[in-house]
Amino acid sequence: MLLDLSEEHKEHLAFLPQVDSAVVAEFGRIAVEFLRRGSNPKIYEGAARKLSVSSDTVQHGVEGLIHLLTESSKLMISELDFQDSIFVLGFSEELNKLLLQLYLDNRKEIRTILSELAPDLPSYHSLEWRLDVQLASRSLRQQMKPSVTIKLHLNQNGDHNTQVLQTDPATLLHLVQQLEQALEEMKTNHCRRVVRNIK
Repeated sequence: MLLDLSEEHKEHLAFLPQVDSAVVAEFGRIAVEFLRRGSNPKIYEGAARKLSVSSDTVQHGVEGLIHLLTESSKLMISELDFQDSIFVLGFSEELNKLLLQLYLDNRKEIRTILSELAPDLPSYHSLEWRLDVQLASRSLRQQMKPSVTIKLHLNQNGDHNTQVLQTDPATLLHLVQQLEQALEEMKTNHCRRVVRNIK
């Protein structure tokens, strides 16, 4: 699978051939450090002074490298696919090898960092439901007002959480249809590819 690089991303990476390979390697170290600890504008300013360029140019170069490494690591693309993806950028053979080595050295760590950044969402534990029907009231003797009460038990970080929902049967039926439609869509080839690439 090849990476689809946007024009903006290509512009950010276009700065890399203008600098020495040691500087590109340092940018790679800064990119991984950025993923670990977050952005540090002082690093960009210091590198910009040494290279006699604006700090925005350095920042865009590092951010382009971050995007290249994170997307490649997320998709776990092979060495050959990575080389083919960066080949379209028109870099020298030496720079391509340096970027490939940077990717191979850091992809496991980047995947670990990305998995730690992923949100921990609640998961389903159990469900209780009750159907209530109001047949009459003081003001209306002949009425039929059904409602469904759902008690949803969720797990998150080992904690149990409970949500109580109440709706009418028509809305519940619509919700069920939408969920069934989503499940059917998950069986399509496109969705399978997307899910496979996320994992």
